[in-house]
Amino acid sequence: MGKGEVRQPTLEQYYRDVVSAQLRDSGGYDNVHKIPALQKIVVNSAIDSAAEKNWADEVAKDIALITGQRPVIVRARKNISNFKLRAGMPNGVKVTLRARNMYEFFYRLVSVVLPRLRDFRGLSSRCDGRGNYTLGVADHTVFPEISAADRERTVGMNITIVTSARTDSEALELLRRLGMPFQRREVGGTAAA
Repeated sequence: MGKGEVRQPTLEQYYRDVVSAQLRDSGGYDNVHKIPALQKIVVNSAIDSAAEKNWADEVAKDIALITGQRPVIVRARKNISNFKLRAGMPNGVKVTLRARNMYEFFYRLVSVVLPRLRDFRGLSSRCDGRGNYTLGVADHTVFPEISAADRERTVGMNITIVTSARTDSEALELLRRLGMPFQRREVGGTAAA
């Protein structure tokens, strides 16, 4: 590799060399562009804006450490008195990962973060009906970039994996081949994936 060249993420290389060929053979796709692929990963976290003045900035720093990309602070559009929310107050943080950052984050999520979850027995195999998968992480300190010792509060986040799959079964097959650990369910006395 020469000076100034950027190394391709390992998972992206694995998808191009192995997974796409397996999906093409098993799915019978006649066109390379019809093979399901990851398009983007959206990480978002809701925050209690009434809690602290600089809480949104702290959450944004943590999400930036986790994803490697600067997030956007989402602000309320209108006043909602029941939630003590005023227009312009921060109420969430989100970041959209694509290309290199997406593959790097997905690899760390599957190989490092999910195995660190306490009593982890696999993820649910439910998609949204359009080939996208969302999972929730209740505590952001499971990511190795975040130290639990110097955090007084934890942050939950939703991670949405958007694929180009047309059906949920195609998306689940793609994610399974990329290493996503889904629950094994019992079918007729035998374990099935």
